[in-house]
Amino acid sequence: MRTDLFTKTFKTRPYWADIAPEVPLPATDLPDEVDVLIVGAGYTGLNAALPAVREGLGTLVVDAEHPGWGCSLRNGGQLSTSIKPSFATLKSRYGEEIATNLCREAQASLDYMHALSKVDGIDMGLREVGRFHGAHKPHLYDKLAKDCDAGHPVWKTGAYMVPKAEMPAELGTEAYHGGIVYPRHCSIDVSRYHPSLLRMALRLGAMVKENCRVVSIERQGAGFKVRTSHGPVKAGKVILATNGYTGPVSPWHQRRIIPIGSYVIATEEVPEQLIDRLFPTDRVLSDTRKLVYYYRLSPDRKRVLFGGRVSLNETDPRNSAAQLHQDMCALFPELSGVRISHAWMGFVGYTFDTLAHCGEDDGLYFAGGYCGSGVGMASYLGMRIGRKVAGLEKSPSTFERIPFRSRPLYKGDPWFLAPSVMVYRMRDRVGI
Repeated sequence: MRTDLFTKTFKTRPYWADIAPEVPLPATDLPDEVDVLIVGAGYTGLNAALPAVREGLGTLVVDAEHPGWGCSLRNGGQLSTSIKPSFATLKSRYGEEIATNLCREAQASLDYMHALSKVDGIDMGLREVGRFHGAHKPHLYDKLAKDCDAGHPVWKTGAYMVPKAEMPAELGTEAYHGGIVYPRHCSIDVSRYHPSLLRMALRLGAMVKENCRVVSIERQGAGFKVRTSHGPVKAGKVILATNGYTGPVSPWHQRRIIPIGSYVIATEEVPEQLIDRLFPTDRVLSDTRKLVYYYRLSPDRKRVLFGGRVSLNETDPRNSAAQLHQDMCALFPELSGVRISHAWMGFVGYTFDTLAHCGEDDGLYFAGGYCGSGVGMASYLGMRIGRKVAGLEKSPSTFERIPFRSRPLYKGDPWFLAPSVMVYRMRDRVGI
């Protein structure tokens, strides 16, 4: 590993967490009983808490660490329509009606973030900057162009192609053979969004308890007995909002959500002229690799935040940082002398059908499995589940209507991950 790769103040913690304002939590003992207990104080849990407390329900949010410790302060701050399978794939699986409604709700997740950003007290720095999605092989540009010409049966994307000759206006790299721009995709300032949500939940009356790990959830009469590291709590309803950090507290959910490590680096501050040459726009960025890179500038346009899946198995962020830096410099050789100030990882909650899911089982509610697109979808489905708990949602989300399946032999340990990554790497080499 290069000895000059890291700054003297290098940290193995998220860049966002390093600059996020601290939100003090009121000192409070666990109540004996609450109407709603939410496990997880990230985007899902806090968005679920808002409608519950607004409806006057006594709401307790507990987190095994401090609020936002998971992917709510570890993500890339990119917003899209948050759904991976194509419309044709969804239609073949579920039929046209469900496929259409899934896409409509995916669009609704982005619309929800726009609406939430306008709520007094919620500060997320949302900007409609657009996404550039690069073709890393020539034939993949042709595939993107074909899809762009065909349009989408549900979404009005406004997408347009950028041929290789016009790349300098989009991105200062020779590594892509052109690409596609989705102008309605957005960025947020992660360091502002989660603290805003937390302050809002506290202001409305939610109780939030950090370093309070849930040990077990047991049905008791019409409700639940939730045992935590700080003692037991009786709850009328429980929301599981743990996504990629779902553990054995709920084996059914653990068997359906695959924790996959995603790794990110933040560079030290880069000279303004170089930033402007390499990144002439403020777009969020990704490409056609199966092992996708996702990257962007920091909100102040001073650093590059570069993420991806870089290891066959989970590894220390310090080790992954060297590979991410190498991958970044393969795209932008002029960054080879720029050092790393932060490196971190987080567990993305994947599913076997690459779709998010939510639902309820006699008072036990959940939302998760966002498959790497959790900023908008976690917020939206958290809100939908919170409204359902509060009795405000009469119609189920389409994400409740699709089957949430596991696979034989999977019990929460993704033993198949390393061979899958190897296969994807081979496919990326040839672009299939």
